[in-house]
Formats: sequence, C-alpha cells, structure tokens
Amino acid sequence: MKVMASGTFDILHPGHGIYLQKSKELGGKDSKLVVVVARDSTVRKRKRVPIVNENQRLELIKMLKVVDEAYLGIENQHILDIVEKINPDIIAIGADQTHNVEELQKAINERGLKAQVKRVKDYHKADLDSSCKIIKKIKNTDFEGKILDNCE
Repeated sequence: MKVMASGTFDILHPGHGIYLQKSKELGGKDSKLVVVVARDSTVRKRKRVPIVNENQRLELIKMLKVVDEAYLGIENQHILDIVEKINPDIIAIGADQTHNVEELQKAINERGLKAQVKRVKDYHKADLDSSCKIIKKIKNTDFEGKILDNCE
C-alpha cells in the first residue's frame, strides 16, 4: 500500500513525527510512505511565511526513517495533480489539518482516483506541539538583553 502525507513541515517537532508514523501505519505492515512538502509559494498563499525554505524542509523530511519518498508540491496546479502523479492508495490527513475529509474524498472520486482519504487522529500534545507555537515562544522570549553569541 502506498500512503501519501503532506504538510509544510516548518521547524520539525515530535508532532510531525507522530503524523508521519501514524500515516504510514494506515497502510499496514509493508506500506510505503510518500510525503509531499508544501512549496514556499503555497505556504505564503495561506498567509504564512515559512521559516525554513522548501528545499531544506524537503531535505529534512527525506532524512526521516519513516519516510520512503518525498517531493515538493507542484506549483501553480490543482492540489489533486500531485495525487494523480503519486497515485496513492491512502491519503493521510493530519489531526490538525483543516481539510474536510468528505469533500476531499468526493473530489478524488470525481477525478477517478482510487485513493481513500483518512484522518490521523493521534496528535502530540505538548506546550510546543506546532511550528507556530515554537515561533511565538521564540518571539515572546525575554533573553534579558543577552545576545546569543554562539548563534549564527
């Protein structure tokens, strides 16, 4: 079984790992996990500027043991074009992703694709369980006027 997962994966944290591991498990024992990393332009359209550029995010995702293949999304095309290209059996939607599973399944069916859309229910609950929370903490941290000399 081929499972496809997607996301921005900006500032990797344990929640990303859980999402990808649980996504792969949706396909069973010998499944293959293919990950689509959102393009910088796509992230910006969602009114967010990525901290880490798309090529570096892709490189990090490819390094993860759970990931079998990873690609950048396709720019300026319909979101389902990459689904057609990868042709997964399952599309895994993360617990915190806003996609409507039923609407996405309907659109996939209308295109004649075989993929089943499933939501990963597991989520890493922690103070810093999203890239946005990590960024906000950094922005709101008082370093007491100290310059972190060893950060370059």
